[in-house]
Amino acid sequence: MAGHFEATPGGGAAVALDEVEISILRSLAVQLLELIGPGDTPADGEDPLAALFAEGPSKPPSDPALARLFPDAYGGPDRPAEGGKPEEELRELSSEFRRFTENDLRSGKRDDAVTVVRTLDALSPTRDGGAVLTLTGDECRSWLRSLNDLRLTIGTRLEVSDEDEGGEGSLYRLPDTDPRKPMVMAYLWLGALQETLVDALMP
Repeated sequence: MAGHFEATPGGGAAVALDEVEISILRSLAVQLLELIGPGDTPADGEDPLAALFAEGPSKPPSDPALARLFPDAYGGPDRPAEGGKPEEELRELSSEFRRFTENDLRSGKRDDAVTVVRTLDALSPTRDGGAVLTLTGDECRSWLRSLNDLRLTIGTRLEVSDEDEGGEGSLYRLPDTDPRKPMVMAYLWLGALQETLVDALMP
């Protein structure tokens, strides 16, 4: 179990983490929450139901990492043009789609990251500071989504290419003196955790 998730009865999963791993995971989840930003809360006297129907932004985020987490629904650099539609029309469709979906998407990503923080905070460390993290099925799915969000964010910061994703890129051969090395190691580790969690949830 050490270092990788294993299935538990009832559709959950468990992994043994040491003190440093717990600290890193929690810190990354908190940073993800800060990146996504706080949710909109109704002001004093404001109808809370009105907030449910509030429109979101119509333009992509300026931060490249946020833009990767909340990409355009139509067209864009990572999406081919659909049905031969003009680029201007695709931008308008993406803008309209974003206005009515991004707030909910942000809320979901916040909820997932909060689940990561809360499950880590609920651990009872042993004498050496480590602990076994045991997740329910629902918590596993929140962890999977957050691990993916963290990898997308870190990968964007590192400018990971398709070649790097394939394991052949220079990113995987960085010298220890490269300042990006710690983040690369975190990126690879999160990917391994995500992969074992997927395997643990397979029927």
